[in-house]
Order: sequence, then C-alpha cells, then structure tokens
Amino acid sequence: MTSLYVDRRGVTLKADAEALVFYENGERIGTVPLAPLSRIFLRGDVTLSSTLLGKLGERGIGVVVLSGRKAAPTLLLARPHNDAARRVAQYRLSQDGEFCLGFARGIVTAKLRSQAQFLAERRDEEPRSRYLLTLALRRLETASSAAKEQTSAASLRGIEGAGAAAYFEGLGDLFPEHLKFSSRNRRPPKDPVNAVLSLGYTLLHAEAVLALYGGGFDPFIGFYHTLVFGRESLACDVAEPLRVEVDRHMLHLFRAEKLRADDFSKIDGGCFLGKAGRSRFYAEWEPLAERLRKRLSEACSDLAANFGQAEIIEPPAPDACDGIDPAEVAEATADKAPF
Repeated sequence: MTSLYVDRRGVTLKADAEALVFYENGERIGTVPLAPLSRIFLRGDVTLSSTLLGKLGERGIGVVVLSGRKAAPTLLLARPHNDAARRVAQYRLSQDGEFCLGFARGIVTAKLRSQAQFLAERRDEEPRSRYLLTLALRRLETASSAAKEQTSAASLRGIEGAGAAAYFEGLGDLFPEHLKFSSRNRRPPKDPVNAVLSLGYTLLHAEAVLALYGGGFDPFIGFYHTLVFGRESLACDVAEPLRVEVDRHMLHLFRAEKLRADDFSKIDGGCFLGKAGRSRFYAEWEPLAERLRKRLSEACSDLAANFGQAEIIEPPAPDACDGIDPAEVAEATADKAPF
C-alpha cells in the first residue's frame, strides 16, 4: 500500500470505476488506480467529488488535507473499527491512574532510549561531534534511568523535557552550520531544519490518528498526554517514540542535499518549505511512511493486548433491535430527513 501526494492548484479529482482521475481546466490530465492507495495527502486548491469521497471511505483510504503555510492537517476518515468494546475499555483505563502512569513511563523511556540510540550511532560516525554527542548521551541515559522511578506524569514530563534539551543539543551539531539549527522551535519554525521537522511530525501524527481509528481506538483519549480540547492525545502518545525516525530522515535529506537552504523562504517571521522542496520531500517521505505505518500498526496491536488484559464489561445479550437491516431503517425515515 502507498500514499498519493497532491500539491497542485486548480486540480479536480474524480472517481472513474476503480481509478482516481485528475482534471485541470476541464481536461483529463492523469489517472491513478485506487487499489494500491492507503492515504491521499492534499495541499493547495484541490477539488474532490462526493462520489470519490464515498469510494475512498469504502476502501478505508484516509484523506489528509494540509492547510495553509503551516500545513495544519484535517483528516477525512473511513468507517472506524467495529469493536466498540475496545473503545469502552480505553475510556475506562484512561481513568485508571496506575495504568496511565505505567503507560506513561513506558512511552517516555522508549522515546529517550530511541534518541540515545540514534545519537550513539552518529557518535561512531562523527569524530568532529564525538565530545558533544557523548555529553548528550550521558544526560539522556540519566534521564532514562530516572524516568523509571517517577511517580507522577508531571515529573515524567520534566524528565522528558530535560532529555529533549540534551538530545537537540547533540542533534544540532550534526547539521550544516549554514542551516542555523541549534534547538527545537515551532509555531512558526525559524529555520529550515525546524520547518521540515514540523512537517514530518505533522505527517507522523496524521498517520498515528489514522492507525488508531482503524484499530478501534479513540485518538483523543490518551494515557500520558491528557485531555486537551481538539488534540488527539493518544496519537501523541504512540507517536512519541517514533519521532526519532523523522529526525534521522531529516538529517539524511539535508546532508544529501535533497533539501537545501534555498528551498525555503522567510515569511512573517517563520521559515517555510517552498513547492519545489515539498515535491522532493514527499518523494523521499513515502518509504519512511511505510515503515512508520508498520510500527504504528504494531503499537495498536500492543494497545489491544493491554486492553485485553484489563477487565472489560461484557456487552448485554442481543435484544429486539438485533437483526434490523440498516437499509430498511434508512428507507423508512428517508421522508423525515432534513435535507
């Protein structure tokens, strides 16, 4: 399965049998088969037909709309997983302080370990940065050991923050100096590296949301990230240990000069990737996205296993509603529809 990235103004997408058809100024300019698609990412002034949206939903193909300069994602989702008992278990466990704390320790420890592993790999290959990377690794190892002993989510967040500061100090020394990357910043990003990290983290988060919906979970109800209006907190949870894969990928893009400083522009105090750079970015992103989806699928399976170990209230026996055909209900109430 693969993704399709559409970053072109004035394009209309329609369905034709089992294909996605592109139109521009009323003329047909291209066709893509639906069968291999798992995701469609849209950016720019793109128009979709309702027939196409229906087909995408039937096939479980997620649509991610990246809006504005910041590429804020809006997700159009297929029908979620049918096992509502899984979501009921999630809601109950989100109120279990002991479960949430244990889950949070695991998330933070996994993130710190993945960051330490990446810097350790680079230290062996980077004589110039070896001293600074060694210092960062010591701080990460201290944070990782401390995370296991924390007794509250607040103290874990402090440990995670200290680890992040050490990690980005070490990471910053690996990028070319002319990119002016020294620490993580956002909203808006101030330099090319942060601009691409923000885009990569946004796409990772969208993939996490889609994976959780498909796995039968509610992305908004997390265990480490608490309830915040409009935030998919569980997606933040499962994405945290995978952020380092985005970092590794971004380092490769800049060092191989697949992205360069002149691919970016400064607008309203922020740094943003231009269209030509985005085209190269998306082409390089897809192989990583495939690996991330596999890891996210594994994370969903682990979640389901954890939920299975918790006590779940059995659903009631089927009642008189069982066996009603939804199509018959729709037909009987069609004349009462408000549209």
